[in-house]
Amino acid sequence: MNDQHQANSWKRMSFKGNKVWVATDANGNLLLEKKRVLIKYNLKQDYEYRVKPESLNPEDQAVPARKKPEKKSGKSSKKPGIKTSLPDNCIKIYTDGASSGNPGPSGIGILFIYEENKKKISKYIGMATNNIAELTAIKVALEELKRVDLPVRIFSDSSYSIGLLTKNWKPKKNQKLVVEIKALMGKFSDLAFIKVKGHSGIKENEVADFLATSAIKKDLL
Repeated sequence: MNDQHQANSWKRMSFKGNKVWVATDANGNLLLEKKRVLIKYNLKQDYEYRVKPESLNPEDQAVPARKKPEKKSGKSSKKPGIKTSLPDNCIKIYTDGASSGNPGPSGIGILFIYEENKKKISKYIGMATNNIAELTAIKVALEELKRVDLPVRIFSDSSYSIGLLTKNWKPKKNQKLVVEIKALMGKFSDLAFIKVKGHSGIKENEVADFLATSAIKKDLL
């Protein structure tokens, strides 16, 4: 299989708002197998996804990650709920969701970091979409936390999830899940999201992604 993948041609497209590499034939047409197309976020990665071709978009539709601005004053222009600062005594949470098929077998991955302590969750959630998996990872992470008085920063590469939970976007789908997450968010004294770029070499985010995809593979074995 590896030799076959190495022989593939690849072109840039976007998936879930992130730039990906998509397998094509010699003529640049999508290379389908069982009505799915192979994608990779990084050509050097050893894991992969197969998704429906209709879930792919042109490369220019990828959503750029929010860059951390340089602070020039004590004032911040950011809206509540989206921050880049990391306060002292902060619980850092990296979440990710994955779906093989969208909808298809799905998993979530969560990495908790507090001081020198780390905890990982890799869980299969059944048949779902990528968006449901991303939101479910955030929900499970919040449910897992016992301390609501400490600052919490959730790192996610899902523009969809962060938009719904912090920018008052009106969800056309998954309304019940969004309401449940917002109710959990209200219990914390200081909770904010930080948008990260998926598969860009951020170690903790890669760990969360690996946990999510591993949950799917374990269930399919």
